[in-house]
Amino acid sequence: MRLTLLCFFVLNVLVLSLQAAPVRAEEVGCVSTTFRMLGLANDKVCVDSFRDPKVEGVVCHVSRARTGGVKGAVGLAEDTSDAAVACRQVGPISFKGKLKDGEDVFKESRSWLFKRLQVVRFYDRPNNTLVYLVYSDKLVDGSPKNSISTVPVMPWR
Repeated sequence: MRLTLLCFFVLNVLVLSLQAAPVRAEEVGCVSTTFRMLGLANDKVCVDSFRDPKVEGVVCHVSRARTGGVKGAVGLAEDTSDAAVACRQVGPISFKGKLKDGEDVFKESRSWLFKRLQVVRFYDRPNNTLVYLVYSDKLVDGSPKNSISTVPVMPWR
């Protein structure tokens, strides 16, 4: 009975994680931060770019640590919660539908099962500004480490 419940739980988590990514990111580049012996993958800091799926004219870049070594190579490492986001207007801004505060614009698994990195968007209506927040969460507890980037909604010239 316990094994059946555990299998059911793991299957549900896997299905939810497959549905998690609102957008796909394109790798911009990585730098090694720790050398690993024996040809194993080094620890790295990587930068990816992605577009907000509901806001035309905005591109974001997210940087985060990736763990190397044997666990990192086979996908069992838990990456740190360190991340930063920078978003910029790259064209005329237009909204594709109604924006919801705290809506996911990017998600990425940071461990094989329980930890996720997320970028969410808020719209600061009084200041006509989009606010992007990157943070990490876990099934049981998250991390207070976070970073924000703001994009004022302005005419494009």
